[in-house]
Amino acid sequence: MNEHAAVIAGAGPTGTMLGAELVLSGIDALVVERRTEPFPGGRSRGLHARTVEVLDQRGIVDRFLAQGQPAQVAAFGGTRLEIGDFPTRHPYGLALPQKQFERILAGWADELGVPVLRGIAVTGFTQDATGVVVELSDGSSVRAQYLVGCDGGSSLVRKAAGIGFPGSEATTSWLIAEVAWTEEPPWGFRTDAAGTHAIGRADDGLAGIVLVEPQLGPDAEPSLDDVKQALVRVFGTDFGIHSPNWISRFTDMTRQADRYRQGRVLLAGDAAHVHAPIGGQGLNLGLQDAVNLGWKLAQVIRGVSSEDLLDTYGAERHPVAARVLRTTMAQSALRRPDDHTRALSEIVAELLAADRARKRMAGELSGLAIHYDLGDGHPLLGRRMPDLDLVTSDGPLRVFALLHQARPALITFGAAKSADITPWASRVQVVEATYAGRWELPVIGEVPAPQAVLMRPDGYVAWVGAETADGLTEALSRWLGSA
Repeated sequence: MNEHAAVIAGAGPTGTMLGAELVLSGIDALVVERRTEPFPGGRSRGLHARTVEVLDQRGIVDRFLAQGQPAQVAAFGGTRLEIGDFPTRHPYGLALPQKQFERILAGWADELGVPVLRGIAVTGFTQDATGVVVELSDGSSVRAQYLVGCDGGSSLVRKAAGIGFPGSEATTSWLIAEVAWTEEPPWGFRTDAAGTHAIGRADDGLAGIVLVEPQLGPDAEPSLDDVKQALVRVFGTDFGIHSPNWISRFTDMTRQADRYRQGRVLLAGDAAHVHAPIGGQGLNLGLQDAVNLGWKLAQVIRGVSSEDLLDTYGAERHPVAARVLRTTMAQSALRRPDDHTRALSEIVAELLAADRARKRMAGELSGLAIHYDLGDGHPLLGRRMPDLDLVTSDGPLRVFALLHQARPALITFGAAKSADITPWASRVQVVEATYAGRWELPVIGEVPAPQAVLMRPDGYVAWVGAETADGLTEALSRWLGSA
């Protein structure tokens, strides 16, 4: 029986990112994907600002920027929310279809040597105190220390682990497709009694179509005829569509796993949470699940941290996803086409015109305002570390450059230089630097300049030093493991 440190079920954006994070940390991880080729479509049309930052942290953002289009993509209830004034190197989202995103991400993972077994599905597993035996669709089995389900909303891993998936049933469904056309359709939006429909230009001269169904659609995969009938209902013609690249259906079903870990089995991405794609949150949420989990799982596998570190994954990411689910449910409600909802939407738009409200909601949707509860203290604690231009004895240094290899860093600006971190010296980068600019955080604004910060591999601040290094040893033990 083959053995790996970790097996990941699913090679979508979340599974691929997690595989890359583990291999980057020196972990033997195997990704298993039931499809022989990547899915040709995808619901996501782009990335939010924090996800762009995450890619910058790993030193690969230029690959995505070269293929996408920077744009203001944050919106709530149809109201565009500008983030151009946010203190980040990337005060924008990135318009980039999911299939292109997956191709670029897979290229990076391949460079790292992430093994992906395609055309093979996880069909079951058994676990004990020492590991997991994962059963595969070709009749073979593989043993791993941990199994991570990144296998979508209908996750077999989640179901087999007995993890609950509470939430609300679907009330609305949409048909989505990329197709060729004979008669050029009217590009843009059209609203009727069912809702707002859209037709836009896709790659290779195809039309991207999103149509609200008047009644909740069946669970079965939709056909080209279903799309044609829906077009006739809305536009009076099907525009002679043909040769579909892909066709799918999505709903506003909203569910979240009641826990993200069961023993040696964990969940990430859509396996842990599903919701309507309104607001473009899904891919971003799953990718950041992977970046939060990857370094923690790597440390536990290497034996430097106890399994308790894995519990912080769910403790941190579950509330973030719960908030996203709440936001997408609210946005779904604001899209109803009746007069009462339109009136409510107009009032919401007026409220979001206020700068404070705009910043708060835009910070949430962009992911730039994520705050993990790491205790009381400096405003930086538990928030993303700004990508500052530091000055060191070796020359200028960007903060995000310290994260390219997914390693933590202790950046000192003063008093913390006297702290003894010898037991962790091989695991943490130590940088003495100066920074003369303002310290600013999205939504919050200017914050006091720290004397030192301990930055986790995911870019979040785990400790902030003031006049002394009090608490640093405890933070190092908590996040980097035993001395």
